[in-house]
Amino acid sequence: MSKVRRILMLLLLFGILWHFYGDTFKQSGVRGAFEEIKGDAENIIENPKVSATLDTLKQEIQLLWNQFTKDEQSNTPQPEPSKPNLDQPTSQSFSIYNIEIGEPRADVESQLGKPKRSTLNEYGVEWHTYHENYYNFIMVAYDEQDQVAGLYTNNDLLTSTLGITFANSKDEVLAKLGEPLKAIRKGLVLYQLQDNGENNTFLIDNNYVTIFYDKHENNTVTAIQIISVELEKQKKAYFAEPSEALKEGLEYQLFDLTNAARANHGLSVLTWEDPLRKTARDHSEDMAVNNYFSHQNLEGQSPFDRMTEDAIAYRGAGENLATGQPSSIFAHEGLMNSLGHRENILKSDFEYLAVGVAFNQDAQPFYTENFLIK
Repeated sequence: MSKVRRILMLLLLFGILWHFYGDTFKQSGVRGAFEEIKGDAENIIENPKVSATLDTLKQEIQLLWNQFTKDEQSNTPQPEPSKPNLDQPTSQSFSIYNIEIGEPRADVESQLGKPKRSTLNEYGVEWHTYHENYYNFIMVAYDEQDQVAGLYTNNDLLTSTLGITFANSKDEVLAKLGEPLKAIRKGLVLYQLQDNGENNTFLIDNNYVTIFYDKHENNTVTAIQIISVELEKQKKAYFAEPSEALKEGLEYQLFDLTNAARANHGLSVLTWEDPLRKTARDHSEDMAVNNYFSHQNLEGQSPFDRMTEDAIAYRGAGENLATGQPSSIFAHEGLMNSLGHRENILKSDFEYLAVGVAFNQDAQPFYTENFLIK
């Protein structure tokens, strides 16, 4: 916020206060004005003729004060830590943060420390997230032998012997890696991969390597997921078996992915708002059970109606929905390629987020993201 704008806002705030509390200012001076206002409010509130005016005044003051102070408060991004020195992989075609499929967990954590969060994923193991206030963000999955079996990042932490970097476009990736997979076999069933132009999957080094592209950044590489063939085999169908642990895992994973994207774009990270999770979960459950997909539910309620009904206080709010994707990673990358959803994810004013997930009878997850400004 510019200095001129701050001065104008302060003058406007002072003008409102003077209009209603000029006598208080004259009697006690500016220094004591706010203490006097608190006492005056307790007395005036009993008078029905002025209570509505007081409520309006309080709202105006709060809105102005929030606008004046928001740049100095939680919406200020944390300083970006330095990026690590990245080496070429030694036994695989790809490494992320100098980590390759097959490495022992002890080696990973000697480099990155303990994970910030560990949550169940669609493969029946946990995604362990490592980051520095969502910078240098990486997710790692380990197999039963505590060896790396899965990797993901949406940060520029990739090195490759095949010359793939986050600076490459989709056309350049395809020129280097050739024809992507069209399907993955699960037992007797061949599951066709999504062909929406937003990602490609390749079988390289006995790993399924999925490269995601950003449609709004000239189709350049925006993220990469690497899953060993052995880990992929653990998921027997396109969608994983639903459970309460998986529901919670997908919720926190989408929350972390959203914050990692915000950090990538120089924005402050969001705070988890637990009371709001019920609102998000209820809408996901409603869509899953009643077989619809819309911000407006079957009773005609908007996201804002549902938040108000659940006694959620907010000055601004937003909602993102996703379904059809097998994981929070695919859901998040799809949302980032949809302009309206992307704007919610990257809206600088948002402060809080909760995610709610539910599964329909076919195990398909429905995702609801609710954003807030308080």
